[in-house]
Amino acid sequence: MTTLLQHTQIAANNAISHLYGTHITNLQVQDTRPELAGNYTVVLFALVKQLGKPPVIIGNELGTYLVQQHPGIYNNYEVVNGFLNLTVHTQYLLTVLYNHYNDVCYAKLPLNGLKVMVEYSSPNTNKPLHLGHLRNNFLGYSIAKIYEANGYDVVTSCIVNDRGIHICKSMIAWQLFAEGATPHSTGTKGDHFVGKYYVLFNNEYKRQIAALIASGVAEKEAEKEAPIMKATQIMLLQWEQGNTQVMELWRTMNSWVYAGFENTYKTIGTTFTKTYYESNTYLLGKDAVQLGLAKKVFYQKPDGSIWIDLTANGLDEKLVMRADGTSVYITQDIGLAQQKYEEYGIDKSIYVVGNEQDYHLAVLKLICQKLQLPYANQIVHLSYGMVELPDGKMKSREGTVVDADDLIAEMTEKSSLATAKHGKPEGLTSEQLRELYSTIALGATKYYLLKVDPKKKMIFNPEESIEFIGHTGPFVQYTYARIQSILRKNNVDLTSNKTGLTTDIILAPLEKKLLIILEQYSTILQLACNNHNPSEVANYVFSVAKTYNSFYAEHSVTNAETPATKELRLLLSCFTANVIKSCMTLLGITVPNQM
Repeated sequence: MTTLLQHTQIAANNAISHLYGTHITNLQVQDTRPELAGNYTVVLFALVKQLGKPPVIIGNELGTYLVQQHPGIYNNYEVVNGFLNLTVHTQYLLTVLYNHYNDVCYAKLPLNGLKVMVEYSSPNTNKPLHLGHLRNNFLGYSIAKIYEANGYDVVTSCIVNDRGIHICKSMIAWQLFAEGATPHSTGTKGDHFVGKYYVLFNNEYKRQIAALIASGVAEKEAEKEAPIMKATQIMLLQWEQGNTQVMELWRTMNSWVYAGFENTYKTIGTTFTKTYYESNTYLLGKDAVQLGLAKKVFYQKPDGSIWIDLTANGLDEKLVMRADGTSVYITQDIGLAQQKYEEYGIDKSIYVVGNEQDYHLAVLKLICQKLQLPYANQIVHLSYGMVELPDGKMKSREGTVVDADDLIAEMTEKSSLATAKHGKPEGLTSEQLRELYSTIALGATKYYLLKVDPKKKMIFNPEESIEFIGHTGPFVQYTYARIQSILRKNNVDLTSNKTGLTTDIILAPLEKKLLIILEQYSTILQLACNNHNPSEVANYVFSVAKTYNSFYAEHSVTNAETPATKELRLLLSCFTANVIKSCMTLLGITVPNQM
């Protein structure tokens, strides 16, 4: 689907080619500034030197040609200070409205035959999900939906980090301090229960280090000799050797955590096509390393360890297998990349991972390229910045993270207060109200975390996110609910004949502005996919909601001047609601019919 913005870009380039026999590669087309007449603007300054003409002459020649060659799209133009402002024909916009006002699949592309895997979440089984995990989950879910809307067959996956020294820390602490307690016996959610012992481990470890230092042991030595750390290292070795008791405890504690994760995922609406477990993948990749060694992609040092030299690519030398033949993280990542392809035949693999892993993902992609894995060039790292609170960073080991479950519960309480402030919805049962509060809370949290460009570090402000006014999820949800109320009150059959949509209709400026924005949806959808950036959708849908509210404040729908105008505004309202719902669905957000 070609939008007006894209059409204008193509048409202007073709016009320049026809009129001047040249082609401009960087021709800029943008929305016309609100204080000027027109809808789309062609920036002329880049043409002046190349064509040897002043911008006013270029603008008039170009504008005349475009209006003459595309009379069904542009009906006027104006040249202002080096800018060609084109006015879109009202009838063209009415045709868009008529064809798409009730199209729930508007802007979505047909299947393109390509398959993409989006890997996200990546939790550790020694602690519950926290605020940082929420940004990861919401980004992963949203980018998967955006790819689907762009015609891709999408597979979602999660790699669970269920082994290693950090897992053993929780296990050791449970043995030392739990006295046989379980999530069931304490009435505690399983991931919270295990996470408590991870914090207890760290507290005891610091206490033992301090005691050793007080007895005269150097700090570095104390860190190594602390009894609780030595016991953890022994447990890790026992796990790797398959010790029966250790494996049984590991499985039991992980099962507690998985039950907790499942509950949280259900609450926030996260799902996966496939879940991988590090305990099953950590031995993968060894064959690929040996094959790479044979192909001289890797080299072996005298001690038997295997490396790759990436200095020519601006990176460092990287260990891919230890001298004793054991894997490192990059080894299993290579193996898992191969397994993903063998299982699903994917054309692209997207890793939603924080920006602290930028280097690791760059190394992984380079190695896969050098090993000539089928989709290596299409490995994409959706790198995102960390989330902080207004009062600073979060630290898992110290138990100062914002727990995901606690945050959602807090946001649900805030949503109930905010809803009461704006007037309790009429006719809803207690159960329906609880569902509404949850919908608003999740919408507020998801929108706030997704409206920021993923590459940027951000501060999550719970108080600000739940506001019904401003750049928030509840504002967009409230706009949708308002439109649904308008449509219900007017009891309109939107499938009936559109007798009012005739050529003599004159669109008010805000009606035209709203239609122009709605028509841009497919461009936004493609941009969000190409840039791996859900904030494109989030900021666009806010613009739609804000424009609709401006339109609604100035123009009555129910008491419109004529029946034709009323019908026009009802169709425009329906079109707006469908685009809002579509956008919010891509962000993983539900829009309620009543607020």
